[in-house]
Amino acid sequence: QVQLVESGGGLVQAGGSLRLSCAASGRTFSVYGMGWFRQAPGKEREFVGRIIWNGRSTYYADSVKGRFTISKDDAKNTVYLQMNSLKPEDTAVYYCAASTSSQPGTWAASYDYWGQGTQVTVSS
Repeated sequence: QVQLVESGGGLVQAGGSLRLSCAASGRTFSVYGMGWFRQAPGKEREFVGRIIWNGRSTYYADSVKGRFTISKDDAKNTVYLQMNSLKPEDTAVYYCAASTSSQPGTWAASYDYWGQGTQVTVSS
């Protein structure tokens, strides 16, 4: 089992920044990739981006490319989502997820473990 705990959400004005953290514990040696997803009220869960656990290769959704950055601190087993130039449409509950698949994709089903989610609200 892998446990994921997110933190760092909150309320920010449009154009502002937030950094989300996702601390992983447990059988982290089985993790191949970490992803971030978000879900706004009444909408489906949406892929934001992902990082390969050992290689740091990243991939982002077009909607956040150039504004969001995923990074990882190996010593802390923590993945970060730095969000800049936030827009009201970025408002959602953000989830981190861990995949044991060799090809973690953009779909939620390719991830095996999920955090509890953290609310991000961007005011206009």
